[in-house]
Amino acid sequence: MRFNIPEHFVRTQIDLQGEAGLDWLAGLPALVETCAAHWNLTIDGMMEPLTYNFLVSARRSSGLPVVLKLCPPDGEFASQRAALHHFAGNGAVRLLGWNEPRDVLMLERCVPGHSLHTLTDDEAIEVAGSTMRRLWKPLMTAAAFPTLDDWAKGFHRLRHHYVGTGPFRDALVERAERRFAAFDLSSDDVVLLHGDLHHGNILAAKREPWLAIDPKGVLGVPEYEPATFIINQTTAAVNARDLRRLLARRVDGLAASAGLDPLDVRDWAVAHAVLSAWWTVEDHGRVGEFALTCAEALASD
Repeated sequence: MRFNIPEHFVRTQIDLQGEAGLDWLAGLPALVETCAAHWNLTIDGMMEPLTYNFLVSARRSSGLPVVLKLCPPDGEFASQRAALHHFAGNGAVRLLGWNEPRDVLMLERCVPGHSLHTLTDDEAIEVAGSTMRRLWKPLMTAAAFPTLDDWAKGFHRLRHHYVGTGPFRDALVERAERRFAAFDLSSDDVVLLHGDLHHGNILAAKREPWLAIDPKGVLGVPEYEPATFIINQTTAAVNARDLRRLLARRVDGLAASAGLDPLDVRDWAVAHAVLSAWWTVEDHGRVGEFALTCAEALASD
């Protein structure tokens, strides 16, 4: 079995894992064949676009369309699997099987599968807000998941890396740190968040009109969830004549749709945008400029 793996995907794996990423890529064809035999699947082919995980479309012996999600050895497989198990198909794709030693998930495939990128921004806001509400439900055990406190450790790494804040404005980093520092894991408001619920991670499906995919699974407050959507680098955002106004509309729309306080949603979006810009430094060696621009725009209101 052979795949024509895009160069950008190869570069991403090298950026994230170095030689280990190349070894993982080299083993993908054999791993897909092993999974196909184990689950009695017919492989249809590689799916695109690819970002961090390798996706293969397949069909079970019953004809049910599925997705094989082959996760690189970066430590997120366990939280992804546990999050999907927790969501149990309520607003998210169903987890149909997994191979833990090899970090592979077998998932319900969304058909027709187009994302919120096909909608207007206002339409997408309404769908995203209603999807968020469906995902938040009581969690029986928190053992498998990172927390917002864990994610906040990124600010310590930022300051150590630059011996200060480098290209990040001091006041902006301090504001983000304060917001994360106020998080209380013992609060009754804490739920399991998707953690990456942007336009591309909500797909059209038949079982439900829209289903979330690719959860990170992080324990936090609901007001944090809209942040990834708010700063998502969509065509509308990139081409916006007034980015601050577009971001404000996303904040207000998602707060209304998901039943959240817009001021808290905005503050978390600022904090997340700074952290996201730093994560790009860690993953790719460059500042996430669009995320940082969004942080400045949101903080200026």
